[in-house]
Amino acid sequence: MRIALSTGGGDAPGLNAVIRAAVLGALGRGWAVYGIRRGYGGLLGTDKVVALDADSVRGITHLGGTILGTTNRGDPFGWRETRPDGTIVDMGDRSDELLAAFSAHGFDALITIGGDGSLRIAQKLFAKGLPVIGVPKTIDNDVAGTVMTFGFDTAVSTATDAIDKLHSTAESHDRVMVVEVMGRYAGWIALNAGISGGADVILIPEIPFDIEKVCAKIMDREARGRRFSIVVVAEGAIPLGGHRVLKGAASAGGGMEQLGGIAQQVADAVGQRTGKETRALTLGHLQRGGSPTTFDRLLSLRFGAAAVRCVAAKQFGVMVALQPPIVTAVPFSEALGAPRIVPLDSDTIMTARDTGVCLGD
Repeated sequence: MRIALSTGGGDAPGLNAVIRAAVLGALGRGWAVYGIRRGYGGLLGTDKVVALDADSVRGITHLGGTILGTTNRGDPFGWRETRPDGTIVDMGDRSDELLAAFSAHGFDALITIGGDGSLRIAQKLFAKGLPVIGVPKTIDNDVAGTVMTFGFDTAVSTATDAIDKLHSTAESHDRVMVVEVMGRYAGWIALNAGISGGADVILIPEIPFDIEKVCAKIMDREARGRRFSIVVVAEGAIPLGGHRVLKGAASAGGGMEQLGGIAQQVADAVGQRTGKETRALTLGHLQRGGSPTTFDRLLSLRFGAAAVRCVAAKQFGVMVALQPPIVTAVPFSEALGAPRIVPLDSDTIMTARDTGVCLGD
């Protein structure tokens, strides 16, 4: 057997652990393993395909990023290339070229590691006959079919650490600190980090927020002698009657709309209504970086090993998924249904309400 690995979309802590487990699992079966650099670029001429052996993956479990590189502009069904002068050229549908290159390398299976965008590409490639298995990766934790994606726990830990540090400076200056975390359609990071970090207000995409309710919470704390507040807001949070705040439109290179700026809007509105000094902080890509937590390391290793077991069983067109207590496989169709958002009747939402956190409603 000759199998290939690729990593696509945004990076996330744990990618290297998945690669390590998959490589070692395949080598242990006597297979040859190769890495496709920069998403599918290695097969389409913008990068290369590299052989992976035990030395290639030694000591990488704890490292952030990916040794294979990644891109969020690598859709072979709508391929775009950036020229040296910065112009972006639309190359059209190159999926047939991809399949031909895959066959020319003598590969028997592909393990692709990515979020919903990468998994949708994998589903389309499978429909064209490519033997592919997906591994779910996104710090937003919004892929259906799995209880958790790797990278999420590390992002929550990073955000919680930042919130912890803000408490002292907020209290010292009697300020309101508004912290923006990632979460385009799902508020998992904001909710988990906000509760864990002792935030007073948590705003998530699933609950359109009333800024007056937010200010009422802050002024209630003021009346009780708590002259500072911490507000955690997901980048995709939406005010009542409003819309998501965009930092930039969808790029010509095929990227999604760039969200960002909701924290500053909330901070400005709070300052105007309460007279409190406010500051906004966007954590941004800090949440994607760093060494994965123990939980993410183990989950990533489990996912990588499970993907190899799927190859051995010739179980293609599936995504490995955590369904405690086991890691299993679900069809792409199940994984690519509606995004996995925070249930409003969940225990975590109830915990926030029971502990006095304002959710903006």
